[in-house]
Amino acid sequence: MDARIGFIVLCLIGFSCAETVKFLDCGSVSGKVVTVEITPCPSQPCKLKRGDSYTVNVTFTSAVPSQESTAVVHGVIAGVPIPFAIPIVDGCKSGIECPIQNGQTYHYVATLPVKDEYPALKLVVEWELRDDNKKDLFCIKFPVELV
Repeated sequence: MDARIGFIVLCLIGFSCAETVKFLDCGSVSGKVVTVEITPCPSQPCKLKRGDSYTVNVTFTSAVPSQESTAVVHGVIAGVPIPFAIPIVDGCKSGIECPIQNGQTYHYVATLPVKDEYPALKLVVEWELRDDNKKDLFCIKFPVELV
């Protein structure tokens, strides 16, 4: 079985088929982002349906040790950052085994709920994961459209 058929079979039996999305680094001083994936996101900018939840997976390499990590998420509308609530802000409960080690690569995995009451609009999501010193292990921006 060639690799493409295997991938399709895995998708069909329920494994997530994450899409790598384009992003801008907005100040990752304590780490370096490798990839950003959003599931589901078949096209870019990702069209996020109100009332649904999406999985965000950020693969990054830490440049510092840190006992903990905290996620901070904003929706940027017309240049104004508006706090965006996520269910779990503790990065150590989001796929990262803490303490974080210098030079190690991690997979931060979080849920992005899109509430029904959010208006339909285009915006930029700014997602930070901060270390013990409140410096960004990563800071990424990616465009989305709420539909």
